[in-house]
Amino acid sequence: MSSPSTQTANADPRDELPEHLPALRAFAMSLTRNSASADDLVQDTIVKAWSNIEKFQVGTNMRAWLFTILRNTFYSDRRKRKREVADPEGVHAASLCEKPAHDGRLAMNDFMRAFDQLSPEHREVLILVGASGFSYEEAAETMGVKVGTVKSRANRARARLAEMLHLEEGEHLLSGVDASSLAVLGRSGTAAA
Repeated sequence: MSSPSTQTANADPRDELPEHLPALRAFAMSLTRNSASADDLVQDTIVKAWSNIEKFQVGTNMRAWLFTILRNTFYSDRRKRKREVADPEGVHAASLCEKPAHDGRLAMNDFMRAFDQLSPEHREVLILVGASGFSYEEAAETMGVKVGTVKSRANRARARLAEMLHLEEGEHLLSGVDASSLAVLGRSGTAAA
């Protein structure tokens, strides 16, 4: 094995890299105090040294050059990690993404098409009980029918809507729609129906 002092000017400095791996790993262990992190740090150092070998001056101390690269890499990574947010469950990342706004509009379009196909009595009861928030008693008084009739019409209207929208048993019209889409539907006065 050649040392930096006996190395000839024609020799490739990359041939000397393996000689320094044990010393680099020991230095990396002293910095990271973790075997896996130390191995990663040594690997990053070798990759950087290999890709920047033209910057190494033949005849100078290769070990000192590699240790400088390792040390700079270690402290650069630490600075980066200080700005990073630990998010193993993906909670923070999920809060940063935004669902496309078109989902609410598409759900609204589907709902409006189905709603328009209901009979006038069914639309009326859903608007009063669902969208306007009237109680069954208030809707019955407004429509001039019995409370039981209002309940029956509302139930049949909801069942017909669910059928036209291909909803499964117990599935809500807006299940799977995010909060912003619900807000869009809520502003239109149709979310409660």
